[in-house]
Amino acid sequence: MKGFRVRETLEILKRKNKKAFIPYIMAGDPNLEETEKRLKLLEEEKADLVELGVPFTDPLADGPTIQAAAYRALKSGTTLKKILDFLKALNISVPIVLMTYLNPVFCYGIERFFKDAKNASVSGVIFPDLTVEESEQYVKYAKKYEIDTIFLVAPTSTPKRVSKIVKASTGFVYYVSITGITGAALRLDKDFKKHIGYVRSFGKPVCIGFGVSTPEEARYVAQFADGVIVGSAIVKKFYENFSDGRDFIKSLREAI
Repeated sequence: MKGFRVRETLEILKRKNKKAFIPYIMAGDPNLEETEKRLKLLEEEKADLVELGVPFTDPLADGPTIQAAAYRALKSGTTLKKILDFLKALNISVPIVLMTYLNPVFCYGIERFFKDAKNASVSGVIFPDLTVEESEQYVKYAKKYEIDTIFLVAPTSTPKRVSKIVKASTGFVYYVSITGITGAALRLDKDFKKHIGYVRSFGKPVCIGFGVSTPEEARYVAQFADGVIVGSAIVKKFYENFSDGRDFIKSLREAI
Protein backbone atom coordinates (compact mmCIF):
# COMPACT_ATOMS: atom_id res chain seq x y z
CA MET A 1 0.00 0.00 0.00
CA LYS A 2 2.90 2.35 -0.73
CA GLY A 3 1.61 5.78 -1.56
CA PHE A 4 -1.39 5.36 0.73
CA ARG A 5 -1.69 7.84 3.53
CA VAL A 6 -1.92 6.54 7.08
CA ARG A 7 -5.63 7.30 7.46
CA GLU A 8 -6.46 5.52 4.19
CA THR A 9 -4.60 2.40 5.31
CA LEU A 10 -6.44 2.31 8.63
CA GLU A 11 -9.80 2.85 6.95
CA ILE A 12 -9.15 -0.05 4.56
CA LEU A 13 -8.32 -2.29 7.54
CA LYS A 14 -11.41 -1.16 9.43
CA ARG A 15 -13.64 -2.08 6.50
CA LYS A 16 -12.08 -5.55 6.64
CA ASN A 17 -12.68 -5.68 10.41
CA LYS A 18 -8.92 -5.86 11.05
CA LYS A 19 -6.60 -4.07 13.46
CA ALA A 20 -3.32 -2.49 12.39
CA PHE A 21 0.00 -3.97 13.43
CA ILE A 22 2.53 -1.12 13.61
CA PRO A 23 6.10 -2.17 14.47
CA TYR A 24 8.76 0.40 15.30
CA ILE A 25 12.44 0.18 14.39
CA MET A 26 15.25 2.72 14.50
CA ALA A 27 16.64 3.82 11.13
CA GLY A 28 20.37 3.16 10.90
CA ASP A 29 20.50 0.65 13.76
CA PRO A 30 23.16 -0.59 13.37
CA ASN A 31 23.31 0.78 9.79
CA LEU A 32 20.96 1.51 6.90
CA GLU A 33 21.81 -1.76 5.12
CA GLU A 34 20.52 -3.68 8.13
CA THR A 35 17.52 -1.35 8.34
CA GLU A 36 16.57 -2.36 4.82
CA LYS A 37 16.68 -6.05 5.78
CA ARG A 38 14.45 -5.39 8.77
CA LEU A 39 11.96 -3.36 6.74
CA LYS A 40 11.76 -6.15 4.16
CA LEU A 41 11.13 -8.64 6.95
CA LEU A 42 8.37 -6.47 8.41
CA GLU A 43 6.80 -6.22 4.98
CA GLU A 44 6.98 -10.00 4.51
CA GLU A 45 5.35 -10.57 7.90
CA LYS A 46 2.41 -8.32 6.98
CA ALA A 47 3.05 -5.19 9.02
CA ASP A 48 0.32 -2.66 8.14
CA LEU A 49 2.42 0.44 8.84
CA VAL A 50 6.02 0.82 10.00
CA GLU A 51 7.10 3.49 12.44
CA LEU A 52 10.69 4.39 11.58
CA GLY A 53 12.67 6.26 14.19
CA VAL A 54 15.09 9.07 13.34
CA PRO A 55 18.09 8.93 15.72
CA PHE A 56 18.61 11.94 17.96
CA THR A 57 21.11 12.71 20.71
CA ASP A 58 18.48 13.65 23.31
CA PRO A 59 15.45 11.35 22.86
CA LEU A 60 13.34 12.46 25.82
CA ALA A 61 10.42 10.07 25.27
CA ASP A 62 12.54 6.97 24.75
CA GLY A 63 13.68 4.37 27.20
CA PRO A 64 17.13 2.73 27.37
CA THR A 65 16.49 0.23 24.56
CA ILE A 66 15.61 2.83 21.94
CA GLN A 67 18.19 5.27 23.29
CA ALA A 68 20.84 2.58 22.71
CA ALA A 69 19.49 2.00 19.19
CA ALA A 70 19.71 5.73 18.47
CA TYR A 71 23.30 5.77 19.72
CA ARG A 72 24.22 2.88 17.41
CA ALA A 73 22.53 4.63 14.48
CA LEU A 74 24.30 7.92 15.13
CA LYS A 75 27.59 6.09 15.51
CA SER A 76 27.14 4.60 12.04
CA GLY A 77 26.70 8.10 10.59
CA THR A 78 22.92 8.00 10.11
CA THR A 79 21.34 11.41 9.51
CA LEU A 80 17.87 12.63 8.58
CA LYS A 81 19.09 13.42 5.06
CA LYS A 82 20.52 9.92 4.64
CA ILE A 83 17.28 8.38 5.90
CA LEU A 84 15.17 10.32 3.40
CA ASP A 85 17.54 9.44 0.53
CA PHE A 86 17.43 5.81 1.69
CA LEU A 87 13.63 5.76 1.72
CA LYS A 88 13.42 7.41 -1.69
CA ALA A 89 15.44 4.54 -3.19
CA LEU A 90 13.69 1.83 -1.16
CA ASN A 91 11.27 -0.50 -2.90
CA ILE A 92 8.76 -1.43 -0.23
CA SER A 93 4.96 -1.54 -0.17
CA VAL A 94 4.27 -0.93 3.53
CA PRO A 95 3.57 2.75 4.40
CA ILE A 96 6.27 4.45 6.47
CA VAL A 97 5.63 6.79 9.39
CA LEU A 98 8.68 8.75 10.56
CA MET A 99 9.06 9.37 14.28
CA THR A 100 11.45 12.25 14.75
CA TYR A 101 12.20 14.89 17.32
CA LEU A 102 11.89 18.53 16.30
CA ASN A 103 15.58 19.44 16.38
CA PRO A 104 16.70 17.39 13.34
CA VAL A 105 13.77 18.72 11.29
CA PHE A 106 14.31 22.32 12.38
CA CYS A 107 17.98 22.08 11.39
CA TYR A 108 17.07 20.41 8.09
CA GLY A 109 14.45 23.05 7.29
CA ILE A 110 10.78 22.46 8.03
CA GLU A 111 9.33 22.85 4.54
CA ARG A 112 12.33 21.15 2.95
CA PHE A 113 11.79 18.20 5.28
CA PHE A 114 8.15 17.75 4.32
CA LYS A 115 8.91 18.19 0.62
CA ASP A 116 11.70 15.59 0.73
CA ALA A 117 9.61 13.28 2.91
CA LYS A 118 6.86 13.42 0.29
CA ASN A 119 9.38 12.57 -2.44
CA ALA A 120 10.52 9.63 -0.29
CA SER A 121 6.91 8.36 -0.04
CA VAL A 122 6.68 8.98 3.72
CA SER A 123 3.03 8.59 4.71
CA GLY A 124 2.99 10.20 8.14
CA VAL A 125 5.09 11.93 10.79
CA ILE A 126 5.14 11.77 14.59
CA PHE A 127 6.91 14.46 16.63
CA PRO A 128 6.92 13.30 20.27
CA ASP A 129 8.14 16.69 21.49
CA LEU A 130 5.71 18.84 19.46
CA THR A 131 2.70 20.25 21.30
CA VAL A 132 -0.52 21.07 19.49
CA GLU A 133 -0.13 24.71 20.50
CA GLU A 134 3.22 24.96 18.67
CA SER A 135 2.31 22.81 15.67
CA GLU A 136 0.77 25.30 13.23
CA GLN A 137 3.77 25.58 10.89
CA TYR A 138 4.39 21.83 10.87
CA VAL A 139 0.74 21.00 10.25
CA LYS A 140 0.60 23.56 7.44
CA TYR A 141 3.48 21.96 5.53
CA ALA A 142 2.29 18.45 6.28
CA LYS A 143 -1.03 19.33 4.68
CA LYS A 144 0.68 21.01 1.72
CA TYR A 145 2.74 17.90 0.98
CA GLU A 146 -0.04 15.43 1.85
CA ILE A 147 1.65 13.81 4.84
CA ASP A 148 -0.44 12.77 7.83
CA THR A 149 0.28 14.26 11.23
CA ILE A 150 0.05 12.07 14.32
CA PHE A 151 -0.10 13.52 17.82
CA LEU A 152 0.23 11.80 21.19
CA VAL A 153 -2.49 11.59 23.84
CA ALA A 154 -1.51 10.64 27.39
CA PRO A 155 -3.78 8.91 29.92
CA THR A 156 -3.64 12.16 31.91
CA SER A 157 -4.85 14.36 29.02
CA THR A 158 -7.94 16.40 29.90
CA PRO A 159 -11.07 16.31 27.70
CA LYS A 160 -10.24 19.79 26.39
CA ARG A 161 -6.72 18.73 25.47
CA VAL A 162 -7.90 15.47 23.90
CA SER A 163 -10.22 17.47 21.66
CA LYS A 164 -7.33 19.66 20.45
CA ILE A 165 -5.05 16.70 19.80
CA VAL A 166 -7.66 14.70 17.92
CA LYS A 167 -8.48 17.69 15.73
CA ALA A 168 -4.81 18.19 14.81
CA SER A 169 -4.21 14.49 14.06
CA THR A 170 -4.93 13.55 10.45
CA GLY A 171 -3.46 10.02 10.43
CA PHE A 172 -4.33 8.52 13.79
CA VAL A 173 -4.21 9.51 17.42
CA TYR A 174 -1.23 7.89 19.17
CA TYR A 175 -2.47 6.82 22.59
CA VAL A 176 0.36 6.57 25.10
CA SER A 177 -0.70 3.65 27.26
CA ILE A 178 1.59 4.58 30.14
CA THR A 179 2.77 7.80 31.73
CA GLY A 180 6.48 7.37 31.22
CA ILE A 181 8.95 6.31 28.56
CA THR A 182 8.92 3.66 25.86
CA GLY A 183 9.63 0.15 27.05
CA ALA A 184 8.20 0.62 30.55
CA ALA A 185 5.76 -1.87 32.06
CA LEU A 186 2.26 -1.71 30.62
CA ARG A 187 -0.61 -1.04 32.99
CA LEU A 188 -4.19 -1.60 31.84
CA ASP A 189 -6.97 -0.63 34.23
CA LYS A 190 -10.53 0.70 34.23
CA ASP A 191 -9.39 4.31 33.89
CA PHE A 192 -7.31 3.35 30.84
CA LYS A 193 -10.32 1.72 29.16
CA LYS A 194 -12.61 4.61 29.98
CA HIS A 195 -10.16 7.24 28.77
CA ILE A 196 -9.30 5.52 25.49
CA GLY A 197 -13.02 5.03 24.91
CA TYR A 198 -13.44 8.79 25.20
CA VAL A 199 -10.59 9.44 22.76
CA ARG A 200 -12.13 7.03 20.25
CA SER A 201 -15.53 8.70 20.59
CA PHE A 202 -14.30 11.53 18.33
CA GLY A 203 -14.33 9.13 15.39
CA LYS A 204 -10.67 9.20 14.37
CA PRO A 205 -8.45 6.10 14.38
CA VAL A 206 -6.62 5.50 17.66
CA CYS A 207 -3.50 3.33 17.97
CA ILE A 208 -1.94 2.30 21.26
CA GLY A 209 1.79 2.26 21.95
CA PHE A 210 4.42 2.69 24.69
CA GLY A 211 4.79 -0.38 26.88
CA VAL A 212 3.22 -3.03 24.63
CA SER A 213 5.87 -5.75 24.64
CA THR A 214 4.28 -9.20 24.36
CA PRO A 215 1.79 -10.89 22.00
CA GLU A 216 -0.61 -11.25 24.93
CA GLU A 217 -0.52 -7.51 25.65
CA ALA A 218 -0.86 -6.72 21.94
CA ARG A 219 -3.91 -8.99 21.65
CA TYR A 220 -5.49 -7.40 24.70
CA VAL A 221 -5.03 -3.73 23.76
CA ALA A 222 -6.15 -4.43 20.16
CA GLN A 223 -9.65 -4.82 21.60
CA PHE A 224 -9.71 -1.13 22.48
CA ALA A 225 -7.92 0.45 19.50
CA ASP A 226 -7.62 0.54 15.72
CA GLY A 227 -3.99 -0.50 15.86
CA VAL A 228 -1.15 -1.59 18.14
CA ILE A 229 2.36 -0.12 18.12
CA VAL A 230 5.26 -2.24 19.41
CA GLY A 231 8.68 -0.63 19.65
CA SER A 232 11.24 -1.40 22.34
CA ALA A 233 10.52 -5.12 22.40
CA ILE A 234 11.08 -5.40 18.63
CA VAL A 235 14.24 -3.27 18.70
CA LYS A 236 15.61 -5.48 21.47
CA LYS A 237 14.79 -8.73 19.61
CA PHE A 238 16.38 -7.55 16.37
CA TYR A 239 19.49 -6.40 18.22
CA GLU A 240 19.89 -9.72 20.02
CA ASN A 241 19.11 -12.05 17.12
CA PHE A 242 17.63 -11.31 13.69
CA SER A 243 16.02 -14.78 13.44
CA ASP A 244 14.38 -14.38 16.84
CA GLY A 245 13.11 -11.03 15.61
CA ARG A 246 11.25 -12.70 12.76
CA ASP A 247 9.61 -15.22 15.09
CA PHE A 248 8.61 -12.44 17.46
CA ILE A 249 7.11 -10.39 14.63
CA LYS A 250 5.11 -13.43 13.52
CA SER A 251 3.74 -13.90 17.03
CA LEU A 252 2.70 -10.24 17.28
CA ARG A 253 1.05 -10.28 13.87
CA GLU A 254 -0.93 -13.38 14.76
CA ALA A 255 -1.96 -11.96 18.13
CA ILE A 256 -3.23 -8.69 16.68
